Amino acid sequence: MGRPARRPPLARAAWWSRAGSDTPFLLDVLDLDDGLPGAERVDIGERLVRAAMAAVVPDGSPPPEYTRYVPPGWRENAVTRTVVEDRMTVLERTGAKLLVERLRLEWRPESPVPQPSGRLTFRPVHDTGELVSLMTTVMDGTLDAHGRDELTRMSAHEAATRHYEDELARYRTPRDWWRIATLPGGEPVGFVIPAHNGYNPIIAYIAVLPAHRGRGYIDDILAEGTRVLAEQGVPRIRAATDVGNTPMAGAFARAGYVNYGRELNMTWS
Repeated sequence: MGRPARRPPLARAAWWSRAGSDTPFLLDVLDLDDGLPGAERVDIGERLVRAAMAAVVPDGSPPPEYTRYVPPGWRENAVTRTVVEDRMTVLERTGAKLLVERLRLEWRPESPVPQPSGRLTFRPVHDTGELVSLMTTVMDGTLDAHGRDELTRMSAHEAATRHYEDELARYRTPRDWWRIATLPGGEPVGFVIPAHNGYNPIIAYIAVLPAHRGRGYIDDILAEGTRVLAEQGVPRIRAATDVGNTPMAGAFARAGYVNYGRELNMTWS
């Protein structure tokens, strides 16, 4: 007698965790059998996510953020839109909400390397304290959805410190790539953090201080970060910004970055 045929999975979910941690950091896989009727596959997905969260997420903790990469025009394609929205519906039924949609951007070597305008001077970061202080300052009036969300739960300094420790401090690429932008007299205007995240060279963080916004300095700062990475002979540079952050999106476009995808971030309160 032969073995019974193995049934394909109806849904699957998976969390990603950082090395050495037994706590899930990100929900990055949620798949449904799109051959099932719509209502049925959403119901199955909800049951799976609820059961999986009960087993994986520590008691009393909100589930980690969900992220999904989608094509840039995902709403214009009926099939793609259904696939994406079904998964969002599954998570909404468990209490999640869309936090932000982000542009995924890429600079390629065939694009011109942005040239310095001469308006600003660039130097390395002196130390962690200097960078965290500047990161704290740029939280004032930030257009970044994650930053705005964090400010509802913690101080600007706490949010900056957490961002530094959870992300920037973990990059193993040289810290002398990191740049502080200053006026000719030495006053800081902003900063850029070029890095490599283990997959791609990236613009990990870029910002202009509140007192200097609206003067086009973001173009100079992004140009410097792009040059730092381009000088390493990289095959591409990746970056991302919120769809609603139009000043930053415009700066990336002017610097030759193309939008090759989008990212959806959903969170639980």
